[in-house]
Amino acid sequence: MRLLARPGAVVAPEGGGYGVRLGANRRRRVMLTLDEAAFQVLAREATLKVRPQGGWTMVSRPAPDAPPPGRPGVIEAEVPSPDSSKPVRRNLGESPIAWLARRRDRDGQPWLTPIEAAAGERLREEYERLGAQGRLTMRWDAGRVDGGMPGLAPAERDHAARQRIARALEAVGPGLREILERICLMGSALEAAESALKLPRRTGKTVLKLALQRLARHYRMV
Repeated sequence: MRLLARPGAVVAPEGGGYGVRLGANRRRRVMLTLDEAAFQVLAREATLKVRPQGGWTMVSRPAPDAPPPGRPGVIEAEVPSPDSSKPVRRNLGESPIAWLARRRDRDGQPWLTPIEAAAGERLREEYERLGAQGRLTMRWDAGRVDGGMPGLAPAERDHAARQRIARALEAVGPGLREILERICLMGSALEAAESALKLPRRTGKTVLKLALQRLARHYRMV
């Protein structure tokens, strides 16, 4: 689709398939050849406009708003749910924790240790597996649970996952769990979480690391 997005690009029938040229002149070299299946995928995923002279051009889409500073881009898409009942919307972009784990301080040391990052990602993945409905009904009070074992009905698995998340946040404790809720569960940037929680400027990283260390202990990673 990148080729078709270039100015003047045209896709038109070509020798039993479809050819993409950079310009309407059919003497131009075919830059890309598509079979019928590939063209059908293109027709579904892109907005094609019929040319009066024949063929199609791709209608450009407005560029998405830039993500807030310090926050990785959000790429939402529908993916199959764990129980295969219906698709759920997920962020397929880089998570805030993964983005922070790539950052390094002035001494070249990573902002987050591998264990801290792994703990945060485990909490995020647990939360995302709930799906939209499970996240809407999420409560943060812990309770007894039998676990998310195979064979449980989808509602039971959601219930088990919610309680595992609640227990993890309870283990982290007040004053620290809030930053995990903002970053791991809500997908906020570190700076945005720092502001929302009214933390002193530039203290969010320290608070987050302490919270992730407690979370890692709860998950028995250390």
